[in-house]
Amino acid sequence: MKLKDKSMEMEQKNFPRLVSVSLSDQESSRSESVTELSIFIERLNPILLEIMENKKVMETPSIQKAIDSLEADIQRAKGFMERSSNIVILSPSKAVEDVAENLGRSLGLVLFACRDLPVDIRDMIGALRKQMMNVRYNLSSGVESEFMFDMDTEEEEEEEEIIEDEKEVKGVCEIVEVEEIEITWDFEDIVLQIRNGNDEELKLALSRLNELISDGSVTIKIILADNLVPVLFDRLSIKVSPQNRVVIIQILRLISSINEENAENMGLSRYLSILVKSMMREAEEQREAVGLLSKLSEFPAVRSRIGRIQGSIVILVSILNGEDQEEAAKNASKILKSLSSNTQHALNMAEAGYFKPLVHYLKEGSDMSKILMASAISKMELTNHYRISLGKDGVIEPLVNMFNKGNVEAKLSALGALQNLSCSVENISLLINSGIVTALLQLLFSVTSVLMTLREPASAILAKIAQSGSIFVKHNVAQQIVSLLNVSNPVIQCNLLDALNSIVSHPRGSKVRKKMNSCGALQLLLLFLVETTNSRIRGGALELMYNLSKDMQEGLTEHLSEAHINTLVSIISPATLQSEKKAAAAAIGILGNIPLYHKKSTDMLVNAKILPVLVSMLSSTYVIATPSMEDLAERTTGLLIRFTVPSDLKLQLLSAEQGVIPVLVKLLSSGCSIMAKCNAATCLAQLAHNSYSLGKSRKLKWFCAIPSTDAYCKIHDMYCSVRGTFCLIKACAISPLVQILQGDNREADEAILSCLLTLLHDDSWENGSNYLAQMSGVEAIIKVIASGDAESQEKALSMLEKILRIEVHRVKYGESAQGVLIDLTQNGEQKVKSGAAGLLAHLEVLQQQSSYF
Repeated sequence: MKLKDKSMEMEQKNFPRLVSVSLSDQESSRSESVTELSIFIERLNPILLEIMENKKVMETPSIQKAIDSLEADIQRAKGFMERSSNIVILSPSKAVEDVAENLGRSLGLVLFACRDLPVDIRDMIGALRKQMMNVRYNLSSGVESEFMFDMDTEEEEEEEEIIEDEKEVKGVCEIVEVEEIEITWDFEDIVLQIRNGNDEELKLALSRLNELISDGSVTIKIILADNLVPVLFDRLSIKVSPQNRVVIIQILRLISSINEENAENMGLSRYLSILVKSMMREAEEQREAVGLLSKLSEFPAVRSRIGRIQGSIVILVSILNGEDQEEAAKNASKILKSLSSNTQHALNMAEAGYFKPLVHYLKEGSDMSKILMASAISKMELTNHYRISLGKDGVIEPLVNMFNKGNVEAKLSALGALQNLSCSVENISLLINSGIVTALLQLLFSVTSVLMTLREPASAILAKIAQSGSIFVKHNVAQQIVSLLNVSNPVIQCNLLDALNSIVSHPRGSKVRKKMNSCGALQLLLLFLVETTNSRIRGGALELMYNLSKDMQEGLTEHLSEAHINTLVSIISPATLQSEKKAAAAAIGILGNIPLYHKKSTDMLVNAKILPVLVSMLSSTYVIATPSMEDLAERTTGLLIRFTVPSDLKLQLLSAEQGVIPVLVKLLSSGCSIMAKCNAATCLAQLAHNSYSLGKSRKLKWFCAIPSTDAYCKIHDMYCSVRGTFCLIKACAISPLVQILQGDNREADEAILSCLLTLLHDDSWENGSNYLAQMSGVEAIIKVIASGDAESQEKALSMLEKILRIEVHRVKYGESAQGVLIDLTQNGEQKVKSGAAGLLAHLEVLQQQSSYF
């Protein structure tokens, strides 16, 4: 400020002309340099305005701080320009250089902080900063500040002070030169601290380094000379605080943006491995690491190395699919896109769940690339989600085209891929619409040896397609498949049997079954029953026979000889392993489809000793509750209905002797399906139908052996037993029957009511009514009247009518029954309305409630 004060004093003493004359050369230099500085400041204004109008950018504290610093330097520069006309400066151009350089440094900090600015703005900032940092003027080496006039003593003292001020300014210039030397020393110290310092020292060193690089004090030449990049990567590879790790990667990104050659040098495999590990860390470090890798992936050699680093593609795909970091996902997408030019990388991406490059190659790649991609799909362990995704992405059409038009290798790879994709139900309609069914059948009928290897995957795809009802639009598909059964190897036979079972078991498969039966399909399948030793083929053939036998009725008995029945029983007998349950269930189902009235078949089954086999089978079904065991229980209990028909007392006694009743009762309380329980209840009802005819009355005195008093049944009022009279009381069957009736499933109502109705025999209906009331059976019966079907309601009404004849029960249950009966008379089916009305009349409320009718 001394120079400024002296200059003002001289103006006050009317010396301006002398100063102007003495400093004429400097004045010209100063005018030129100050003018250029003002141009720089004018160019800064729109840039500052652009940044400050971006609210999102200005919300960042680091950016706000950089902007504040730049504004302060601009104000200082303006102040300098205002003062420059009033002060004497020995080196005006050098002073302007310093001011411009300070502005350039501040602008560099803004550039480093504002990474989210548009590219054009960043480029403008970078160009202006470079110009400011490179401002240089030709300095006069012989500048002196002598005044060209005579001065008195006082004036000489003033001159001496001015000269001292000039020396001070020169000293400042010398200090600047020293500081430039000290920057090198400071940089070496920074590198040392980065290499060996603790976290706090490292933080300070990184902050200083960031400033030096941003303001251009440290050039690429210095960075290379001091091996800064290896030092930064080495420090990144050891334990460092998360904040310092982020800053290290940010500095590396800054270095890579300054010099292309140096960026490419960062692409060494060991550096890339470090960055890949950083992608697995916290969000901020992940974002910076992906950003740096995105820059490095622009170089082909580096790009190839990134793809070879273990786990890199998996991590990139994970980042791409993430929802938290838009910038990271964008850079990950860029890297993956650049890597996808390599087919092996595209395959690795597909294995990681990113299929876009694979789909591209399948649609537009070379023939060899298509084969590679299709082979990869065939071998992948795809989830159902990924199968559906690939189907939606449109891979089925190019794969079908490969199968139709490609060479044998292309056909094989395409079929393998389609087989994998066909495991998803959502893709089956796409396969059918592609027209592949006809092509698959043509292939299966082909006898060309070179195409034989394609038949197995073709049959597997056909089996999957058959699971859809859409295949029914293809005429005679089932008949064509049947004709292929005899000319195929075991694997193909199994697939074709699976396809046929899917078709004939479909709700709309009745017509197909009838057509197949008329074409003699059952006779062909019986050959598999006798001749094959392959358990899977036999199981598939048995299941198909079971499905076809549903519609055969009398025709089934014409085809099943005694030898066939013995074979079926032998299949059931050793079925102890889980793998044999399906075959056993199919064999039991076939036998269960034989008409009940066909006595000859029943005798053959008895002679084959099937009853003990069925009892043993049923005993194991409620031990393991699985879908296959439930199916086995349903079919086994269904077959036992044949051996418990009331018309054949001898057969009933034989069944009881084999222990049928206890296993049926136990099944009622098991976890088996309601259909199995319904069948069990039907068997018990048929047996109990003859309980009174088999019982021994207490009044009879002529039988030789008098039963023990424990055998006496108070309900039946006679001597009863489980095996001798099929007594449900002695078998403890009433409680589980009532529990099923109290449930919400109404499917077994009629069968269970038939069981309970045997307790209300004309000879002991009072005892039976009391016992049912005791076992909470009356409430269960009323529940059936309220919500059962018409047949069950009719049977329940007849039972309730008998029970309510007893005064005590009429009093206890009459009121709760009235509401249900009244509702039934209004909303029930016609055939149960009269029964409900009659029961209401019995309750002596008909006249009082006549308005309801």
